[in-house]
Amino acid sequence: MNIKVSKKKIPVIVFWILCLYVILSSIIITEANEYKLIRQFGKVQRVENNPGISFKIPFIETVNTIPKEILLYDQPVSDVITSDKKSMIIDSYVLWRVTDPLKFAQTLSFSLSNAENRIDTIVYNAVKTTISNMTQDEVIKSRDGKITVTVTEEETGSNDLILAEKEEVVEIKSLSEEIMEHIGSVYEQYGILIMNVEVKRLDLPDDNKQAVYTRMISERENIAAQYTAEGKSEAQMIQNTTDKEVSIMQSQAKAKGEQLKAEGEGEYMRILADAYSDETRSDFYSFVRALDAAKVSMAGEDKTLILPADSPIAKIFMGR
Repeated sequence: MNIKVSKKKIPVIVFWILCLYVILSSIIITEANEYKLIRQFGKVQRVENNPGISFKIPFIETVNTIPKEILLYDQPVSDVITSDKKSMIIDSYVLWRVTDPLKFAQTLSFSLSNAENRIDTIVYNAVKTTISNMTQDEVIKSRDGKITVTVTEEETGSNDLILAEKEEVVEIKSLSEEIMEHIGSVYEQYGILIMNVEVKRLDLPDDNKQAVYTRMISERENIAAQYTAEGKSEAQMIQNTTDKEVSIMQSQAKAKGEQLKAEGEGEYMRILADAYSDETRSDFYSFVRALDAAKVSMAGEDKTLILPADSPIAKIFMGR
């Protein structure tokens, strides 16, 4: 089936096609994550910030799109020198976004690559300035913004005051915060905002790694040796104190024993004196002593005791 179009209808069709094209080319659709800049003969006439539909003059006004969302710029790996003349390798990235699209267009010609070049220069200078004011150890310690320190605290024991050491994690200014401080607000002239600079990797050059590792091992061995020496010194002090206390306690115990022994002997002599001072008690005491002497003399199987009449023991038994 052949469809024939009248020659009179062709201009009408072309007209309606042109009208449709003009209508479509005049419509501007702004997304939530972008800015639309409407230019007339190269000059920006207005900026569409809000999402929705707007219109422009076809063939006269043109539209440029600038992203509104947060952008990521991966900065090239760079070498920096610390204040103690040590070389380090730093790999970082930057989070940024456009805050003033008109200023962005005027200074950077609507180009994201131009913006990234400016960001690269700004951030590199800030990183270089930051690290050049820090030693290598300070750079490493400030990497995460936290540092572990040993804190000495006073604890009350049973009778004595004891100094106890424990480790605490202390918040310090991180390397990223130091870099952001050196960046300042220089980026505002380009209509952008550098939100943060994060360090992905902080490393040493390959030719310096082994020397640094050796030095770190040596430093930690020195610290360990110092702790060992302090521990031995403290142990010796405790041992000396303990030995002194033991000697004092032994001396006191011996003195107490001698005192008790002297008191016992004194009591014994007092009892003897009381016994001999009374005649009746003296006779009884002599009798008991005579029995004890007789008991000692009867050894073996023969239990017969023969005493002469003039023997002191015989006199006691006979009551003489």
